[in-house]
Amino acid sequence: MLQDSFSRQFQYIRISVTERCNFKCQYCLPNGYQRTCADDSLFVAEIDNLVAALVDMGVWKIRLTGGEPTLRRDLSEIMQIIRGYPQIRELGITTNGFKLGDKINEYFNAGLTNLNVSVDSMDGEQFKNITQVDKLDYIMDSIKTARSIGVCKIKINAVLLPHSLTELDMFLEYIRNQPISVRFIELMQTSDNGAYFKANYIDAAILHNELLQRGWQQIAREDGAGPAIEFSHTDYIGKVGIIAPYRKDFCSTCNRLRFTHTGALRLCLFGDGNYPLRNLLQSKQQKPELQQAILVALSEKPKAHQLASFKTGNIQNLSNVGG
Repeated sequence: MLQDSFSRQFQYIRISVTERCNFKCQYCLPNGYQRTCADDSLFVAEIDNLVAALVDMGVWKIRLTGGEPTLRRDLSEIMQIIRGYPQIRELGITTNGFKLGDKINEYFNAGLTNLNVSVDSMDGEQFKNITQVDKLDYIMDSIKTARSIGVCKIKINAVLLPHSLTELDMFLEYIRNQPISVRFIELMQTSDNGAYFKANYIDAAILHNELLQRGWQQIAREDGAGPAIEFSHTDYIGKVGIIAPYRKDFCSTCNRLRFTHTGALRLCLFGDGNYPLRNLLQSKQQKPELQQAILVALSEKPKAHQLASFKTGNIQNLSNVGG
């Protein structure tokens, strides 16, 4: 069992499959992805060896991230391998949706159960301004297709920005009659986005209070769920979630670990270092050694991040650590 020194258990793993991204989101990669060396992302066999070790340690939920994971041509193959382990009950991806409509049937047939799509605005012009990509209609149609073919859990991720509050009615109307969750994520400071953060940060407590005033009620956290506080309303089929990393007790329910696209274990999104483990992903015979290395590293997981003190760790941008 994956458990740290604070008795937090980890059954949910995020694996970045690439640091590449084809969007230019203002809060992450405003100048686009800058390739600095040859692509050194994990090979399929290395991901397989990693998952083989993790499922024996109690992991049953895996999310594939990036960068933009759909830029991997072998993403479906990776999904099929992961879902080949009977212990894996949920397999998700977090995507910007750029290729989703063309690939969603392929991903679903490969075993995808959970889909998170980044939609930072419901207004086409605002969406284009944030991402530098004019594909909002395509992305929303792709989400509709995902629902129609039977993807179990669908969530829309929206970074909480000043326009989010003025667009709240648009987001809520979207989930009125469909079982989709929209999750607002507090803008997080990295070493690259300091000026943007200072100009655009919105305290999630403002949205929290607004939802309560509108009659939304906080609901219990599901088993294996991420860090969102979720709300429901009798007039809406969908739900609203708030991910507020600057909240005082945010880290107390931490239940997920991250592996970077190069096979390093990252104990905290805003921690100071990674634990390179790629050398232990070359063979399934290395499983015991890999598991021991993970447990040793996990013993060093801190109780909480230091975002409130403006300490962002060694994170340059969200793309290069898997979000």
